Amino acid sequence: MLAALAEGTSDIAHFSAAADCRSTLDCLTRLGAKVEVKAERVRIAGGGLDGLRKSRRSLDAGNSGTTMRLLAGILAGQEFRTTIDGDASLKRRPMRRVIDPLTKMGAKIKSRDGGYAPLVIEGTPLSPIEFALPVPSAQVKSAVLLAGLFAEGVTSVIEPVRTRDHTELALAEFGAELEHDGHAIRIQGRPRLTGRTLAVPGDLSSAVFFLAAAMVLPESNIVIHNVGLNPTRSAVLDVLGSMGAPISLVSVRCEHGELVGDVSIRHQPLQGGVLEGDAIAQLIDELPAIAVLGPYTEQGIEIRNAAELRVKESDRIAALAENLRRMGATVEERPDGLSVAGRSAGRLHGAEIEPHGDHRMAMAFAVAALGAEGDTTIRDAECAGVSYPEFFTTLERLVER
Repeated sequence: MLAALAEGTSDIAHFSAAADCRSTLDCLTRLGAKVEVKAERVRIAGGGLDGLRKSRRSLDAGNSGTTMRLLAGILAGQEFRTTIDGDASLKRRPMRRVIDPLTKMGAKIKSRDGGYAPLVIEGTPLSPIEFALPVPSAQVKSAVLLAGLFAEGVTSVIEPVRTRDHTELALAEFGAELEHDGHAIRIQGRPRLTGRTLAVPGDLSSAVFFLAAAMVLPESNIVIHNVGLNPTRSAVLDVLGSMGAPISLVSVRCEHGELVGDVSIRHQPLQGGVLEGDAIAQLIDELPAIAVLGPYTEQGIEIRNAAELRVKESDRIAALAENLRRMGATVEERPDGLSVAGRSAGRLHGAEIEPHGDHRMAMAFAVAALGAEGDTTIRDAECAGVSYPEFFTTLERLVER
């Protein structure tokens, strides 16, 4: 998105083949950006802040909440009307959380049923605001900061707790003026963004499923190279380490504003524990992988303060509880989390898993199935392609070794 708003050409290496990323490229192409894809490299010829053009058709964000929410911030500052829609899952995800701050900036946005896609965004001149996030959300923060690019003056976002900061780092890399002051992030409007040559680090939120698999299968020992180790995303490594996982980081370095390194882990019985409080905002995508480790720990795993899981691609709290019980786990479901009993409650058995079209559910229960007795079938397993099309091929290759 930033490459499309920058002046000049950006070359991006290691671009993901995930469906969400393809949805973003498709939306940008429909908005007039010149996009060239060759294997894992993407070249985008940016037209500057005012270089996007009205799409003849509505944009399709597919399953990607990130695409819809971040693009909403960009589209709010354009000189044309755009409709952006998504699949059935995305249409169930709340968009009021981005509509409200963008409306305060002057945007005109119509939605279905008071806050659901499709969104009809009438681009208008925007005014800067100071916005305090009512709920920790990197996507909402990013939408407001991106809208701030088109507002004359300084736009501020205040976070109740720190959330993932990839957007801020990328904005700075492309030349935007940002300032951090405690929990506030400020961006100066109307900057000149410049095209860059970049490499995308490996996604720790995807790598965590292989780390979890190593905790399920005895004698496992794996190294994952060139993984993004952004401190706002790497809390999962601290959590696994606190439970007893022997994790090592090597060759850590900074590339294009992001920390990158190699992660190694070997099998060790886990103790389990309680996850709660401010840390949840930095673990939100990794919680499914952690939850399915519960039956393989001594104490079990309890997750609290994670009601946000109910409005992801699926109701992840309900989906985790449902499918863990199908496999024989003892689970207590709560409004804002769940408690999964440890190994003393009995070994998991194979079952038929319903991921509810959620990529992280499909991958999490593939991991859970590795240590279960008997065969497990995951329905609609191809939904993993939303974020990781090669997941099952990679997992099979690792297990065969």
